[in-house]
Amino acid sequence: MITSSSNKQIKYIAQLNKKAKVRNEDGVFLVEGWKMFVEAPRDWILSVFLSESFYLAHEDHPLLEGISVQVVEDRVFKSISDTQTPQGILCVMKQPSYQLEDLLNQKNPLLMVLENLQDPGNLGTILRTGEGAGVDGMILSRHTVDIFNPKVIRSTMGSIYRMPFIYADIIETVLPVLKEKGIKTYAAHLKGKAFYDEYSYIEGTAFFIGNEGNGLSDEVARCADTYIKIPMHGQVESLNAAVASSIFMYEACRQRR
Repeated sequence: MITSSSNKQIKYIAQLNKKAKVRNEDGVFLVEGWKMFVEAPRDWILSVFLSESFYLAHEDHPLLEGISVQVVEDRVFKSISDTQTPQGILCVMKQPSYQLEDLLNQKNPLLMVLENLQDPGNLGTILRTGEGAGVDGMILSRHTVDIFNPKVIRSTMGSIYRMPFIYADIIETVLPVLKEKGIKTYAAHLKGKAFYDEYSYIEGTAFFIGNEGNGLSDEVARCADTYIKIPMHGQVESLNAAVASSIFMYEACRQRR
């Protein structure tokens, strides 16, 4: 049993929790909780850490059979957990890798293009909602929050395992490929002349969502075929990025149903 916070593996996990650079250099990320373990593709799991109390309660569970685990004293486990109330199971996972073609291999793809989102909860919620709405993939700008940030992972509730995504160094260079594939692009923009529900999203569709505070950059916005907006009452100018994304994704889902 690991009983010290100065243990080499424990120090490494602490780094993975805090530093995107370490996660990305090593091609790994962390997941916590029983649900995230159960849903994880088995070939992604590199190592599993269990708190002592969790191990004693679940050591004979069939899903743990054949899996090598490290048992960690409860106090030490709490020090590496990213949650207030640890569930007692943490996994080091291999990062998935996708190409743009993986996002486009469906008929009439439905995509989200996310520029410079900074809130981990927003990104995680968009991935989770996207899976529910039938989105085929996400294109993220390089300055968008790290998708393997533990708070993003937790917000996805497992959708990180099933939602293809790519990061684009210069997002404008990816967009011509969408046009070549006949995908119509719609930018959520205050200058939109028409409401989002006035268009058809049955054919290939990509929605552009910008930074929480500044919206889309002019460079990305001008690449869109159409500006759309959400009707607003009162003095509200715009909605949270995840909420706005959900409205667009589920309108496309409704039309395609």
